[in-house]
Amino acid sequence: MPYAEFAAAFPWFFPVCAFAFGACIGSFLNVVIYRLPKEESIVTPGSHCACGQPIKWHDNIPILSWLFLRGRARCCGRSFSFRYPFVELLTALLFVASWLTHPPAVAVCGALFLSCLVAATFIDLDHFIIPDLFTIGLGVFGVLLSFLVPALHGAQSGYFLVDSLRAGGSSVVGLLIGSGVVLWIALLAETVLKKEAMGFGDVKFVGAIGAFCGWQGAVFSVFGGAVVGTVWFAIALLWQKLSGKEAPVAPPTETAEGEPAPLGFGVHVPFGPMLAIAGALYFLFFRAPVAAWVAQFAEIL
Repeated sequence: MPYAEFAAAFPWFFPVCAFAFGACIGSFLNVVIYRLPKEESIVTPGSHCACGQPIKWHDNIPILSWLFLRGRARCCGRSFSFRYPFVELLTALLFVASWLTHPPAVAVCGALFLSCLVAATFIDLDHFIIPDLFTIGLGVFGVLLSFLVPALHGAQSGYFLVDSLRAGGSSVVGLLIGSGVVLWIALLAETVLKKEAMGFGDVKFVGAIGAFCGWQGAVFSVFGGAVVGTVWFAIALLWQKLSGKEAPVAPPTETAEGEPAPLGFGVHVPFGPMLAIAGALYFLFFRAPVAAWVAQFAEIL
């Protein structure tokens, strides 16, 4: 049975498969997020509890095992962070969204892209770094996939070679413009503020987003990320004021005296997660509206 007919007869099948596969990838991402910054192998040893006991396969089922065990290890009763099922559920939902909003080939490329955004987000939250695997590596993969899957950049003339070159060119332009825009913003902010305002990892990260989303997606992620950051910052400040507790900023920022610094203006917070959120929103929902707006703007000019 052809794909279109099967999908029409069983519309739930592929989204369910995307959810299940995404949850499994999310479980793997938890390992990557924890081990990669420590330069540990993400393959061996297998998943194990903090007490050293290996986690059995039936206690390592994405999302479900955490719920069945009520967030505690079977071997020693230690609590597992809610982040583990959250990353699994988030990745699963992103895979479903990618499948529902794109053709199959583009959805698969999107699954890789979104997985890397998730991993980069939580590593940046924990360590204020974005590993080169999710910046340079993601950018290289974005360019290669653009040549192989031209529909990733909307090139669908029917002539593969022409579409491939067009999409590959869009990817390279997105990578260069994305990283270039952020680099200039970082340099200007550093000149004005007299201190580093944005890490070079963010520069490479936006370039990687541009490799998958083109220059429009890269620019959208920069300004969209600023909007996301502003909203998050305002909510965090309000929560801090109402609760009387310091808003969570990871890793904890310290004052010159070594005391924990409350969230406020001048405190360093990671920008990578905000770029990732904006990049994911563009890829899933805003590509067409932004392209239409740019086309209208170009006509005016």
